[in-house]
Amino acid sequence: MASKALAYARELIVRRSLTPEDSGCQPWLAEKLGALGFVIETVNSGDVVNLWARRGDTAPLLCFAGHTDVVPTGPLEQWQSDPFTPSERDGQLYGRGSADMKGSIAAFLAAVEDYLAANPNPAGSIAWLITSDEEGPAVDGTVKVVERLAARNELIDYCIVGEPTCVSRFGDMMKNGRRGSLHGRLRVKGIQAHIAYPHLGRNPIHLAAPAIAELAATEWDAGNEYFPPTTWQISNMHSGTGAMNVIPGHADIAFNFRFSTASTVAGLQQRVCAILDRHGLDYELVWELGAKPFLTPRGGLVDALADAIRATTGISPELSTTGGTSDGRFIADIAREVVEFGPINASIHKIDENVGIEELAQLARVYQGVLERLLHV
Repeated sequence: MASKALAYARELIVRRSLTPEDSGCQPWLAEKLGALGFVIETVNSGDVVNLWARRGDTAPLLCFAGHTDVVPTGPLEQWQSDPFTPSERDGQLYGRGSADMKGSIAAFLAAVEDYLAANPNPAGSIAWLITSDEEGPAVDGTVKVVERLAARNELIDYCIVGEPTCVSRFGDMMKNGRRGSLHGRLRVKGIQAHIAYPHLGRNPIHLAAPAIAELAATEWDAGNEYFPPTTWQISNMHSGTGAMNVIPGHADIAFNFRFSTASTVAGLQQRVCAILDRHGLDYELVWELGAKPFLTPRGGLVDALADAIRATTGISPELSTTGGTSDGRFIADIAREVVEFGPINASIHKIDENVGIEELAQLARVYQGVLERLLHV
C-alpha cells in the first residue's frame, strides 16, 4: 500500500492544478474509479471541474471528499526542487499539494482499491466528491455538487474530508466539526466638518468607539463540549478623507464572527444591532454568511475513524473544531456525519510543502480501516 499511495500521489502532484484548474487530475481519477465499478458524473460550473462517483445503491453511503486544486507556489527559486516535480528526500515526498490534499486523495484511492479487492460486495455504497475550487472562491465547486445531490434527494451517511488535520504526529488530531463564519460590513454615519469647528460636525469614529468597546468585550456564548466560545474581531476599519483638518463623514468597519453551534446567525445579528442601537448610532449594516458551523458528535463515523487511527498508529486522536473553513460546511447539508482527517499540516501552503512517505501508507490504512468498520458484511 505504501508504494501504491506514493505512486498515486506522484501522479497527482505532477499535474499543475492551480485553482481553479484541475489539469487532468479528475479524468485520471475517473479512469481509475471506473475500472473499480464506479459510475462517474462530471459536474462543471464556470471554470471549475467537479467529480461525483458512486459505486452501489444501498445504504449506508460512505463518501470520500477532497480537492485537486492547489495554491500558488510562491517564489520558485526558494523551493529546493520544482514544486510540480515530485521529489523524495529523507522519507518525505515534496511537491505542491502533497499534504493539501493530493496525498489524501492518493490514500483514498489506494484504500478503496485494496478494500474492494478483499470485499467486492460491501454492505453499503462508496462515493467520491472531488472539486477543483476549494482553495479559491468555493462558489462553483463542492456546493454545486451538493445542490445537485440534494435536488434528487441523494443523501450521504458518512463523509470523510481528507483535509490535513494532524499537528505534530500523524494521527494526533481529527476534526469533527468547524466553526461558522459570519461577516459584517458596518458603516457608522456622522457629519463631515472642519476639524476646528467640531460643534458643526459629528465624528463617526468617536461615536462608534463605545459601541466597539462593548462589542469587543461581549461574551457571545461559552462554547460547548466541542467548540470554544464564539469570537468577534474587527478585520478592517477605514475613515477620513486623508486631510488632517476634516472630521470624517462616516466610518467603515468590517468585522467577523467565528461562531459555534452554541449561537445562531439570527441571534448574533440581533445582539449586534441591539448594541449599536443602544449607543444611538446612525448606521448601515450588511451581513454575509461565509459558513455555517457543523458538528458530528461521538459515535458512528467519529468512533470508526478514531478506532482505525488507533489500530494504525497506536495514538488516540484529539477531537477538534479549530481552524478555518473547509468544504465540510457544504457537505454537512446532505451528510448525516462529516469528519475531516488527513496528514500533518505543518507545511501546507508553504515553500517545500511535503508529506511523509510512510504517512501516506498509514493514511491509506486508516481510510481502509474505516471502510471495513462501517461497510462490514
